[in-house]
Formats: sequence, C-alpha cells, structure tokens
Amino acid sequence: MAKILSLETSTPVCSVALHDSGNIMGLKEIEENGAHSEKLIKLIEELLDELQVDRKEVDAIAVSEGPGSYTGLRIGVSTAKGLAFAWGKPLIAVSTLAALARGATLDENNSSVVIAMLDARRMEVYREIFDANMNSMVKLDSEIVEEDSFSDYLNKSKVVFIGDAVLKVKEVIRHSNAVFSDKRISASEVGEIAWEKYQNQVFEDIAYFVPNYLKELKVLKSKKNPLLRI
Repeated sequence: MAKILSLETSTPVCSVALHDSGNIMGLKEIEENGAHSEKLIKLIEELLDELQVDRKEVDAIAVSEGPGSYTGLRIGVSTAKGLAFAWGKPLIAVSTLAALARGATLDENNSSVVIAMLDARRMEVYREIFDANMNSMVKLDSEIVEEDSFSDYLNKSKVVFIGDAVLKVKEVIRHSNAVFSDKRISASEVGEIAWEKYQNQVFEDIAYFVPNYLKELKVLKSKKNPLLRI
C-alpha cells in the first residue's frame, strides 16, 4: 500500500491527483491563465483536505517531467521537489508523453501503436511511439509532420495519435488507419505510472533533478520542403 501525490503542469491544465497503490482516490484540475503559479499549492491542499489525507500519509511525490511548457514544468517540478524535501518523501519523475499514451482509451487502443505528441511550433511536434502495452518503441524526439509521416505504422494497423498536437496533425495525416484522440494529459495517468516506478524504487535525486525541457533536441527536418531545412 502506498499513497502517491501526482502533479501535472506541462500543459495549460494544472492537474493534481492522489492514488493509493495505483488506484485513484481523487483528482483536481483547473485550466486558466496563471493557474500553475497561483493555484497549484491550493489544489494540492484542497485535494488532501477533501480526501482527509494528512501529508504524513503520503508516501511519495510524482511529477510530469516533460516535455511541455517551460514555465509549467519549472513550477511543477519546483513544487514537487519542495514537497518531497519538506515532507521527507521520495520523488518520482514520469515522462509527459508516457502519461499521455497511457490516457488512450480501451476502444482507441485496439491498435498496435500509440503516438503521443505535444505541439512545438509550425508543424513540429515532440513525439514518442508506444506499443499497445505502453512500451516505448521509438524514443522521445522532435520532428516535422508531413502527409506520409508514420506511414510505416499506419500501413500495418490502426494508430492512435494523442496529445495537444493532434489538432494540427489531423489536418496533414489523413490515413484511414489514423485515430485522433482529444483526451488531455492528466495527473491521473502520471500517478498510474508513478505507482509502477514506486514498486521498483525508481526515485530521483531531489537536489539534482531538472525537467526535460528538450532544448538539446534537434528537429528531424523535412527532406521534401527546402524551406523547412533552413
């Protein structure tokens, strides 16, 4: 038995959840300007109060590590590290894209591939490709999406695209096997993965852990459009 408090701030939605051994006990979310800096601590306090859970009963703090909004990630990770240090609890980091992929519904997931993606700029996305068991098949990277992107997967089976980049990607990829999910990332999925990591004692060093901002990644350039290679 273990209670894990999870924070998700990589997108405009500010989300907190509490799980007990992987089973969700409660979830609070808000989407508004300044929510991450102004409301995150309040949401945490409200969630614990409503569930009548004392901070001493929390066994670990989990946080979405990125990629995503620079400001959102900075606030979420700083808060998680502060709580973990102050409460004397282990810190668990969860990939934002892994949490996104976990959110694909059962109907959507009657496929062999789930592609989690976050919007970057123009037609660039941050993406990671998972199999139906949520194992990473192609590691996190960024690339420019074109009409024939991911065709190797689409030509073989249904592929679920999930994340905030879906709106622009669905205008480019029109393959019959493409399924587009509008489900947003939530601390609920962060907590599910955090429980798996907790059981395997996969914890972060509170002093040195930083978000995955992806500054070091280079975009996989288009080979067709010379303007995108500039």
